[in-house]
Amino acid sequence: MLSMLWILRTGRKLTATQIADSLEISVRTVYRYIDALCASGVPVVAESGHDGGIRILESFKETPLFFNSVEVKALVDAFKFAQGAGYPYTEELESALKKVENGLHEEQRHDLSRQSNSLDVISLSRLPFVVPLLRDLEQAVKDGLTVRITYRKANAEQDGGREVDPYGLAYDRNEWYVVAFCHRSQAVRTFRVDRITRLEPTETRFEKPERFSASVYFRDQSEREREADGPLTVIRIEGEPDTLNAVCRHWHMRHYLTERTDREYGFYSTSRR
Repeated sequence: MLSMLWILRTGRKLTATQIADSLEISVRTVYRYIDALCASGVPVVAESGHDGGIRILESFKETPLFFNSVEVKALVDAFKFAQGAGYPYTEELESALKKVENGLHEEQRHDLSRQSNSLDVISLSRLPFVVPLLRDLEQAVKDGLTVRITYRKANAEQDGGREVDPYGLAYDRNEWYVVAFCHRSQAVRTFRVDRITRLEPTETRFEKPERFSASVYFRDQSEREREADGPLTVIRIEGEPDTLNAVCRHWHMRHYLTERTDREYGFYSTSRR
């Protein structure tokens, strides 16, 4: 389809047979692609007669975005989820989405407006300083720069400043975390971003472990904690879906879940009493 578009953008009038021969496809496929290009907003004109042929209007300047209505709706819904999670680049994401919408023709925009009103994400109230913290941390991860932070612990006690090498950010259970190597403890630790009360970049650089993944780190930590508890066995529980959902969403139990159906789930348990 893109090859056909590039051929037509030369400005020449071509017959369906000429296009089919050039692309080594059937004439029927040519007309099917023309319909798809028109649906994407490309002004393709087919003129009959001796001097007729297929061409694109000179007013056409931009290569269209080949999104169907469901794909564009998915992009809009993804923006809603990102906004609800406190994603630090929602403004840039919204700007990119506007560019996508501007590339749609009137019928597509109307269809998008009709479909995108069916889903909403309830955003949590977040402290305003978290967004710039997330941006600064992500930049430090990208640049490989050590940062100095002041951190408030879960018991509201505020420790002194410490230097950490941020390896990556993770979003889990409605909270943002940074996984970092802590110079004070000489170990990798996780810090809740909303408990960082101050952050200052330093000029010290660090090397992040190759192919490090914050999500993999979280999973590995859970597995190590399970192994430290002793031998494991799988226990199956049957019950009403609402009850099972409550257990599966528990902050601790969710890490031990192995499989799930509507009426049953299995989870790891230690042999200790």
